[in-house]
Amino acid sequence: MNLNLTKMKILIASFNLSITEILIIALLVFVVVLLFVTIVLFNAFKITLKAQNNPQPYHKYDAPLPLAYEDWLKQKKSKPNIWTKLLSLKPIEKEEELIIPHAYDGIHELNNPVPTWFNVLFYGSIIFGLGYFYYYHVGEYGPKQDQEYENEMVQAATDKKIFLAKSGEKYDESSVKLDQNLIVSGKQVFNTNCVACHGEKGQGTVGPNLTDEFWLHGGSIASIFKTIKYGVPAKGMVSWEKNLSAKNIAELSNYILSLNGTKPANAKAPQGDVYKEESAVDTIGNGNTTKQ
Repeated sequence: MNLNLTKMKILIASFNLSITEILIIALLVFVVVLLFVTIVLFNAFKITLKAQNNPQPYHKYDAPLPLAYEDWLKQKKSKPNIWTKLLSLKPIEKEEELIIPHAYDGIHELNNPVPTWFNVLFYGSIIFGLGYFYYYHVGEYGPKQDQEYENEMVQAATDKKIFLAKSGEKYDESSVKLDQNLIVSGKQVFNTNCVACHGEKGQGTVGPNLTDEFWLHGGSIASIFKTIKYGVPAKGMVSWEKNLSAKNIAELSNYILSLNGTKPANAKAPQGDVYKEESAVDTIGNGNTTKQ
C-alpha cells in the first residue's frame, strides 16, 4: 500500500500539478463518467417507456426458414447502411412505428430520434468546453487572449526584421539612421534622379533648396526618408518607393543632409521652417552640424 502511494506521489510530482489542479482533473473525469452513465440510463428509460406504451405479446422463437436468393438479396438491401445509422434515418415503411399515440386536432407527430452525429457533436462539445476551460482559465497552461495578441505582435515584428534582413530592405522611416558610409553612394543616386528638380549641388530649381536649414516637411533623417519614399503629390513630387530601394532612399537621405551649409551659387530662396537638431546624433558631414 505504501509502495503504491509512493508511486502515485512520484507520478503527480512528475506532472508538476498542485492539489487544486488534481482535484479539478478528478472532477472533470467524474463529470465525463457521470455524463456517460446519464446517457445510458436515459436510453434505457426510453426503451422501458416504449415497451410500456406499446406492449408486445411474447412470441415463441421460431427458427427462420431459409430464404430464396431473391428474397435474401431484397432483405440485405433493406438493411440500413452506416450512413443511415449515423443520421438515424428510418425507412418510410416504418413510419407507423414512430407515430406518438396522442394527437392534436387529428394531427399526429412522429417520434424521430435525434441523429447520432448530433449527439456526438453535442456531448463532445461539452467535454471539449470543460477541457478548454480548465486549460486556459483554471490551470492557466495556455495564454489568455490578450497574451496571444501580444505574442503575435512580437512574432510579427521579429518576422518583419528577418524578412527585411533577407531582402536587403532593412531601412524604413522608423529605423533609418545617419551613416557617413552611405553618402558617396547617395550622391550617385542624387545625380541620377534628383538633379532635374533640386539642381546639381542641391541649390534648388523647380524643387526647394536642400542646402539651407529651412525644411517644408521636416529636416530629420526620418522625415527626409519619409518624404522621398511617399513623395508630396500636392507639390508635384512623386513617390520614389517603387523606383528606389529602401537602401537607395537611406543613401539619398544621408547625402541630402551632408549638403547642409555648403552654400552653392544661385541657391534658391529659403522655403518652410527652420529645423533645429534634436540631439547630437543629428549631425553628419565633415565637422559641420547638419540641420535636418
